[in-house]
Amino acid sequence: MFAKPTTNGPVTNTKLPGYMISRGYQRPKAHISDREIYFRTSLQNTILDVLKSRPGWQEAPSETEWDFFWCDREWLHQNYDTTFLQENQKILHFRNYYELTRKNLMVKNIKRLKRQTEREFGKLEGQSFDFYPTTYELPSEYHIFVEEFKKNPGIIWIMKPAAKSQGHGIFLFRKLKDITNWKKGDYQPLADQTKEAPELYVVQRYISNPYLIGGRKFDLRVYVLVVSYNPLKAWLYREGFARFSNSKFSLDSIEDAYIHLTNVAVQKTAPDYDPEKGCKWSLQRLRNYLIAKHGIEVVQKTYKDIDNIIIRSLQSVQKTIINDKHCFEMYGFDVILDSNLKPWLIEINASPSLTASGKEDYILKCGLLNDVLNVLDLEHKLTGNEKRVGGWDLMWDDGPVLNDDQLDSQQSILTLPTPNTFLGLFISSHICWSLLEVAK
Repeated sequence: MFAKPTTNGPVTNTKLPGYMISRGYQRPKAHISDREIYFRTSLQNTILDVLKSRPGWQEAPSETEWDFFWCDREWLHQNYDTTFLQENQKILHFRNYYELTRKNLMVKNIKRLKRQTEREFGKLEGQSFDFYPTTYELPSEYHIFVEEFKKNPGIIWIMKPAAKSQGHGIFLFRKLKDITNWKKGDYQPLADQTKEAPELYVVQRYISNPYLIGGRKFDLRVYVLVVSYNPLKAWLYREGFARFSNSKFSLDSIEDAYIHLTNVAVQKTAPDYDPEKGCKWSLQRLRNYLIAKHGIEVVQKTYKDIDNIIIRSLQSVQKTIINDKHCFEMYGFDVILDSNLKPWLIEINASPSLTASGKEDYILKCGLLNDVLNVLDLEHKLTGNEKRVGGWDLMWDDGPVLNDDQLDSQQSILTLPTPNTFLGLFISSHICWSLLEVAK
């Protein structure tokens, strides 16, 4: 633990990396003067449009003179430890963000917290972590995987590179001979240090009974904003989307990516892909569909389980992520529903795509990003006690956040306090300032 030094004089800008400063004393809240807020980003998509269109914001005059930086992961890896963050600066990504977003580390951290929970509170409480498919890391857990594989003949498994995204390198298999490139011999420690180590993969039991709409598989993209890990403070966005596969679901063609992978990067290469429709539903449309089919109580249970997935996942890295008050994270959680409406966590993205696939997607992402900036509040307009900012609802603030007023008629039938989460419930449309120009 770091002691908090006492001082009667003004606090100076100690030249330490941001993550070390954050473990010491708390400085007085910085105020940006009457000048514009300077931003940086290397991306050329909706985030740039939002930043350029935001009143009082302008591009930074230099690489070092900025207040807000929507940085890419490569910049963070190369520069974070040698960058001295000023009091007023905010930057995307915590230093070791990958603890939750690399597929192998995500599962490792969740498994660890599950074991700890079972030791302290019992097996029943540990069941709250049963939201990810049986998973093994290759090559380190190859032998354990083979034992499990042999216990369940005929089961379909899915292989995923631990550090890749957008569906790259993913494939399904039923037989061990289908993964000859990852057989035992390739997993042995390398005697020749000049050879490249085998790429890390995770192998998961495939969800072979997904919930289907129109015969097609889909997953949910859910946005979560974390502004602090110590204490944990997380926001859930009301809107998102369901991504559908372009082809009807079948287990007869496990090699067909258009059937089994819902990634937009994969689906948009399909011969009959429609860029205007984009194979997407809003989460509001999905929620309404599910309620009409199954009733409100069943759907509320499903969405409560999604809340649990988010909180348990964040808690699994709460003591691992290096907290820094200058940093924030906007995650894209990918969740799939099975035929019983049980949600399963597929992966968590540290850099969810901000490229719009169509006009509706553009509106959604502009609203999402504008609201991120409103929550971060570089203009210092908020009181700090808000439970809702735009489409973001505060779901955890060093403990669960409860809903004070029943904003939706679907919630009002409950007599007990309900969580302050409204995933897929109606929010007024967000319009980017730049959207009007794009729509012309």
